[in-house]
Parts: sequence; C-alpha cells; structure tokens
Amino acid sequence: MINERDNKFMEPINIGKMRNLQSCATNEGIFTILAADHRDALKALLHPGAPEMTSTGEMVDLKLAICSTLAPVATAVLLDPIFSAPQAIATGKIPNGIGLLVGLEEQGYLGDPFNRHTTLIDGWSVEKVNRMGANGVKMLLFYHPHAGSATKKQEILVRSIVAECQKYQIPFFLEPISYSLWSEIKKDSAEFAILRPQMIIDAAQRLSETGIDILKIEFPVTAKFEQDRGVWSKACKTLNDVCRVPWVLLSAGEPYDIFKEQVRIACDQGCSGFVVGRAVWQEAVNLEGQERMEFLKNVALPRLSELSQIAKEHGSAWFSRYPTSPVDEEWYKTF
Repeated sequence: MINERDNKFMEPINIGKMRNLQSCATNEGIFTILAADHRDALKALLHPGAPEMTSTGEMVDLKLAICSTLAPVATAVLLDPIFSAPQAIATGKIPNGIGLLVGLEEQGYLGDPFNRHTTLIDGWSVEKVNRMGANGVKMLLFYHPHAGSATKKQEILVRSIVAECQKYQIPFFLEPISYSLWSEIKKDSAEFAILRPQMIIDAAQRLSETGIDILKIEFPVTAKFEQDRGVWSKACKTLNDVCRVPWVLLSAGEPYDIFKEQVRIACDQGCSGFVVGRAVWQEAVNLEGQERMEFLKNVALPRLSELSQIAKEHGSAWFSRYPTSPVDEEWYKTF
C-alpha cells in the first residue's frame, strides 16, 4: 500500500539521511527492525526482584545471541551503546547490508508527571553515534501532549536532537512513550485505555512537526480492553492522517500474536513497518546455552520472518512521505 497523502508541505530529505534510511529498509521502503537496546527492563527480566545482580556479561551474551541469530532477516538492528552496539560490531554479529540504529537516552525518567523529562546517556551524543558508523539515532521520550511545561521541555529536547541530526546528516527515530498524568490511573488500566487513542494521535501530530525523520510509536489502542479490529483500524487511519513523517510500530512488550495483528492493521493504514524486541525474543531471556539458541533459531527467527512478510505485503514506503530531492551536477557545493 502506498500512501497517497499530499506531501507538498514536507521538506525533501537530504542525501545523507536518505542513504542511511535506505540502509535500514527494504528496497521498497519498509522497515523490519530488530530491537535489542533494552537495559533496565532486560535486567529485571534476567533477575526478577534483584535486577542489580545482572552482570555485564549476561547482558552482552544475551544481546549478541539475539543479534547473531535474528539480524540476518531484519533490515536493521537497534542496539544500545553500553551492552550491545560496540560489541556487535567488534564481533561481526551485524551482517553486511544490515543497518544499525543506536539509542541516546538514559534509562528511567526524572520528575513528576507534570515535570517529566528524558535525559541522555552521559558522555554519549549524536556525533558519536555518527562517528561509530551507525545509520540512525533513536531516542525514547516520555511524552504526554497535554502536560504543560513538561511537554514543552520534551519538545525542546527533541528539536535539539533534530538540529544535531541535521548537522551530521543522520536520521532521527523518535520513540514517544505515553503515560498517565494521574497516579490513580495506571497505564495498564481500563481508564487509561479510554484516553490512550487520542493521546497517541495528538503526540504523533505534535512530534511529527518538530523535524524528526521517523516516528516510532505505540499502537493507538489497548488490545486488552478493545478487541474490535474495526476500532483498531480506524485509530491507525487517524494516526496516519495526522502524522507528517513516516511511522513505524513498536511492539511495547505485546504478546507476539497480538503484535502480529497490530502490524498488519497499522500497515494497511499507512505504517512503514516495525521495530520489534520482546514480542519476538522474550522467552529466550530465561533460557541458557544451546536451549536459548534453539529457541531463537526455531521460534524467534520464524516470528521475525513472518512479521517482515506482513509488513512488506501491507506497508507503505517511507519515501512516499517525502518529495523527491532534486540533484544536479553542483549539488555538493551546498551539501
């Protein structure tokens, strides 16, 4: 499916970013990205109740096992700069022709709901991601479109990263994560599920106007409380209509069978693919040695392959959102 929306208000994407995005997608413009950038969440899975007991070796071994087994069928991998990206490069676990995205954000958040903000890993930057040879940067953003000053602070941070990515000609994948402004309304509650669709749609509209290149976003409906696929489809269409940049779906820890349906419905409505982590490989966390590798090969790999086929058949090309950038014999003088 090719998105037919009028893109005359979009700026042409520059040559540097275009080449990097091409390196992270299929020739048809679909992203099928494997995520293994988890840190705190992964420590909690490895050692429930005592995440501080997780060793660096455990983190690296698991991430490299995931990467070496699953990366060959992905278009790109999303890794972190502490436990996976440099190790995967140094050990050759990222196959030739597979793109690399690297995260920027520190784990957790600071501040109450009305003053919540994302922080970056100390000593890490867009410039360093670019220098290590990656094809894109990713930043997770705790974001509520109606949190007053917290919203504005987060958008200021986003625009600062946009400027850095423009400077280094590297694509910016932004991942806003929704949250509740009220302690009595939990994110996994029916009350939050009612608020979630409009919250995510509003976030997509606002953040896609900041200059980011790709929006990596949550599914706009909570599957646990809404099973009507017609409602799912309508919400995805609305999200697609308001979003000014290509968007991809994140798995957000959903069970595989649910995420598979979400990918198909989202792609039918204009989505350009997915970034998937735990929905594909989570069970491997509690396995070791040969048992872990067999699970990754016999279960996780077919899952990722199936998701990729769905996205390729139903998704919209990322480049359909951008007008063609004219190139003449003197383009390099203003590059």
